[in-house]
Amino acid sequence: MHKLSIAELSRNLKNKVFSSVEATRHFLERSKKLNPEFNAYITLTEEQALAEAAEADKRLAAGDDNVLCGVPIAHKDIFCTNGVRTSCGSRMLDNFIPPYDATVVANYRAAGAVMLGKTNMDEFAMGSSNETSWYGKVRNPWAPNCVPGGSSGGSAAVVAAMMAPGATATDTGGSIRQPAALCGITGLKPTYGRVSRWGMIAFASSLDQGGVMARSAEDAAILLNAMASYDSKDSTCINEPVPDYTATLHNKLEGLRIGLPEEYFGEGLHPEIQAAVEDAIKILEKRGASIKKISLPHSHLAVPAYYVIAPAECSANLSRFDGVRYGHRCEDPKDLMDLFKRSRGEGFGEEVKRRILVGTYALSAGYYDAYYRKAQQVRRLIKQDFDEAFNDVDVILGPTAPTPAFEFGAKGNDPVAMYLEDIYTIATNLAGLPGMSIPCGLVDNKPVGLQLIGQAWDEARLLNVANEFQHHSDFHTWTPGGLA
Repeated sequence: MHKLSIAELSRNLKNKVFSSVEATRHFLERSKKLNPEFNAYITLTEEQALAEAAEADKRLAAGDDNVLCGVPIAHKDIFCTNGVRTSCGSRMLDNFIPPYDATVVANYRAAGAVMLGKTNMDEFAMGSSNETSWYGKVRNPWAPNCVPGGSSGGSAAVVAAMMAPGATATDTGGSIRQPAALCGITGLKPTYGRVSRWGMIAFASSLDQGGVMARSAEDAAILLNAMASYDSKDSTCINEPVPDYTATLHNKLEGLRIGLPEEYFGEGLHPEIQAAVEDAIKILEKRGASIKKISLPHSHLAVPAYYVIAPAECSANLSRFDGVRYGHRCEDPKDLMDLFKRSRGEGFGEEVKRRILVGTYALSAGYYDAYYRKAQQVRRLIKQDFDEAFNDVDVILGPTAPTPAFEFGAKGNDPVAMYLEDIYTIATNLAGLPGMSIPCGLVDNKPVGLQLIGQAWDEARLLNVANEFQHHSDFHTWTPGGLA
């Protein structure tokens, strides 16, 4: 049962081949068996999941035709869940039990999806390896001695290990696409404003966006149909009509113009990853797409601009965690200043502290113009590069990550090397554009990701391209060795 796609699970539930309770119990038992090895879940919500599945079975019996009704999924532990701990991978929120659901969670509840649990993640979504979590590192199902990518490494691992058929995730600078690439699954970051951020604990408010992880483009489209909505509670959510993302999955690719940025195929890219991406391009060409070389001349500035803007925003957002209202609180503070210092010192991990310090420095009176304002000006240039490119092409294609999954600790002492893991993904967030990663091969028996970038609100086209690629290749069906 765990090898079935979301679409297949839905059909079997509708045809009464098995019940939602049976499917949910199967995934829960598999998760309890495998999670000690991969540490992909922080919390398994067994009792609640079975209750939700029983309710879904009643809805199915009454004729509910929602595709996700009764389908088990997992939520990244950054989305608030009513009555269930939402930790954001941090000691700071280890005791936080939200009294409400994030809009994304509420949308899936309304669709009848069953929540299996909350997935592990880099602390406050800060990291590219899932090594910064208070709850320990997540192991890559393809290579347990290697990272799964981050920050959504837990969501990627539960899908790759078939502990859930799909999962929610978030992407601030590549945190859906990079772990999707390293774990050999499909991951989609929608256009900024497409998905409500209400109830999604903020890292960098102008960059964060919720998205989906699944094994195929079809499943990602099904998940996005439920996730995407306008939400008046979120001032950054855009009131743009939500199409049926499954309706155009099988459109032909004749006439599609694909752009290859020369900056994404240069120094630093693993040669075997480049070869895998070039082979993938040939598959798309055979389906009728035309290829054009393009330039994104300011893309080399994306990483430095991001690591000014994102820490600045995190410095502001995380100031609310002070030990006073909720979250971790130090014992026996001497005074208010001692409460602030020790609560934050004990509650935050090293990477979070590093980014808070960088961000506070960049926003300080003497350095705001030199760093933060300049980074925002660079951000505009990066957006203009994409705008000009999309005058000539429909989709931009390249590698998702420069290397396959690396071993634990390999980059822990070099933050800059870790930051460069997102060198091909960050610009998409700075420009607010949709992007996705799909598997396109193996290097050293570890997955390789192919990245697709689209124009704003063009998720349907990306899903169409990905689906057509997956209909003429089988990379998305490959599973980690040893996982039956």
